[in-house]
Amino acid sequence: MPTKTLLISTADGRADAFAAYPDRDERHPGVLMYADGFGIRPVLRELARELAGHGYYVLVPNLFYRHGPAPVIELPEHIGEEARPAVFAQLMPLIEAHTTERVLRDAEAYLGFLTTRPEVSPGPVAVTGYCIGGLLAMRTAAAHPGQVAAVAGFHGPVGADESDGPHGLLSRLTARVHLGHAETDMTPEALGRLNRALDAAGVDYTSEIYPGTVHGFTMADTDAFDPAALRLHWDRLLPLLDRTLTG
Repeated sequence: MPTKTLLISTADGRADAFAAYPDRDERHPGVLMYADGFGIRPVLRELARELAGHGYYVLVPNLFYRHGPAPVIELPEHIGEEARPAVFAQLMPLIEAHTTERVLRDAEAYLGFLTTRPEVSPGPVAVTGYCIGGLLAMRTAAAHPGQVAAVAGFHGPVGADESDGPHGLLSRLTARVHLGHAETDMTPEALGRLNRALDAAGVDYTSEIYPGTVHGFTMADTDAFDPAALRLHWDRLLPLLDRTLTG
């Protein structure tokens, strides 16, 4: 599986990124994958390689490149509960500085980069993300309705209030959507409100709570990891991409 470390020119500098794609002399649909707040690390590279193995060019940018190349902060091999307070003390200033304006400037650069790659086929792309990356994926899809055909977010804060209201974000979506929520992140009542807002916005979506999960369930280097939920994530994500990018 070919992989590359890349530099992408943005309005604010150059973002380092990781890319994985099939080892075939062909062009493949592009997928922009946003990491969780912990950023690019072995588990994200493995997720990208797994997805690339299904026939996609997967680009994983360093969200916090303005603060240095990945890894921006030093992470333990396993991010257990005892390590989280110290890790988040370093991460939260970076997350808070990553404003919507920065997200959208970067998204334009990342999507533009995908259109220039000889390994990427012409046509629409997909965006997927984990934790805060799920929210970034939704913002990217809403800002680029003509280019993003599918968006997926997993254990992300997509029910959080937006500066222009969550309904404003949803009303700009034309992509097909899947949202996989952790049971500890989303009550059934909150899920009902979110899904009614998606219905009202006319979004083509699936949105569900993955049973028995806690926030971060896809990440094998955390205590939240749930192998069954990770399999369910693939069972939802792969058909979505197949229908929208290769169907």
